[in-house]
Amino acid sequence: MGAVASLAEVVRDHAPLDGAARDWISRLLADWQILADLSFADLVLWLPDGDGDGFWAAAHMRPTTGPTAIPEEIVGSHSPRGADPLIDQAYRTGRIVTGSEPTWRRTLPVAPVQVEAIPVSMAGQVLGVITRNTNLQAVRTPSRLELSYLQAASELAEMIAAGLLPQEGERGDHADSPRVGDGFIRLGVEAQVEYASPNAQSVYRKLGYAGDLAGAVLADLTRELIPASARSDESVLSAVLSGRRARDTEVGNSSATVALRSIPLASAGAFTGALVLVRDVTELRRRDRELVTKDATIREIHHRVKNNLQTVSALLRLQARRLNQPEGRAALEEAVRRVGAIAVVHEILSQSFDEVVEFDDVTDQLAHLISDVGGGGVVTIARHGSVGAVSSEVATPLALVLTELIQNAVEHGGAAADDGAATALRIDVRCERAENELVITVEDNGRGLPADFDLAGSSSLGLSIVQTLLSEMSGTLEASPRETGGARMRAALTLQ
Repeated sequence: MGAVASLAEVVRDHAPLDGAARDWISRLLADWQILADLSFADLVLWLPDGDGDGFWAAAHMRPTTGPTAIPEEIVGSHSPRGADPLIDQAYRTGRIVTGSEPTWRRTLPVAPVQVEAIPVSMAGQVLGVITRNTNLQAVRTPSRLELSYLQAASELAEMIAAGLLPQEGERGDHADSPRVGDGFIRLGVEAQVEYASPNAQSVYRKLGYAGDLAGAVLADLTRELIPASARSDESVLSAVLSGRRARDTEVGNSSATVALRSIPLASAGAFTGALVLVRDVTELRRRDRELVTKDATIREIHHRVKNNLQTVSALLRLQARRLNQPEGRAALEEAVRRVGAIAVVHEILSQSFDEVVEFDDVTDQLAHLISDVGGGGVVTIARHGSVGAVSSEVATPLALVLTELIQNAVEHGGAAADDGAATALRIDVRCERAENELVITVEDNGRGLPADFDLAGSSSLGLSIVQTLLSEMSGTLEASPRETGGARMRAALTLQ
């Protein structure tokens, strides 16, 4: 068998579902790890063939609480009509069907497997069947924990068959959501604790409760442990701790932070209690706070670097005004622009939550900065295309490259009318990116390149800077005349 098929591929190729059915199945699968763990069993979702010729295995979930009953990859396999009477009967009748005798798996390791078929119902329509496959090789006299798990699993299976699961509420497949093994609490109709697993007891001990959870009203007990100032949403907290709504929430005090997830239970449409899964997320939240602090510190550093560079730029500009020598003043003004280009990058990084720069913003700001000091005539700079996001390590040298190419076009383009008067200079910055390959072309409508122009032998400091920076980034620079007059500079590089 080749690559393992996915649910989307099975639905597309073999078992078509309409939009509502797909959404129902997706929400069910988001939480079925809970059912697998409570059952100590593998779950396989079987969807009917579009041609009515049997069923296709569309998804498979193994338990984290016990040995797998299906070690091989089963998704994408086909069960012809009549090959598995349990699936056929559950699909036809809409009722849970349990095999009378264990089935012996033929694949290694050979093991007896108890199979139960659970119809997946939605608004009175059976969409498919979930088989619950329990490896009997590891079966022993169950503990109270295991009996509580199995009872809860049976109630969830009944709800699936009755079309009461999945419920409206938040999905439970995000990374921080509590799992069965983190801590399991069974609530009765009056929200009192009927059973709490040892892990759940440990979680509440970290919150500061030393007693036994059994018999306590979970909502009242938790409010005693959590100060009112730390309760962000009292209505959500009440709904979760009473088990009346399928929701996630977090509570915490100075000792610990706990994530809670409630799953209401129902029979014949009537509320019968709830499962509340709990998880100690104290360490996770501490790390989150450290990351937030680190990000804020990095952004503040970029902000301060930007301010310092702007101060340097202002000092250089002030010094340039005091110089009487035109060459010295021009050199300082070039330095001002180069420092300004680096400051633009740090300004954008100071507003970002990661070390990635949206370089189109840099390009536009540099174009605005240079066009404002274009000199002898009107300068129009337009960007075409997009560079997209680049790393901060690339952004600074790339900003300097772009600054020098645009400034070179401004200084040496010098379009002039026949009478020598300055005319409008247009510069087009064309950006082309294909994955990690980037090409930036700067074109102008100026007087063009000199007849004897040699890029390699050019004495221009700006072009020397560009070639040096591009060589460090394994890039290249090419110069050529435009067909309609003017010059073209083409920088190409590979982004890492």
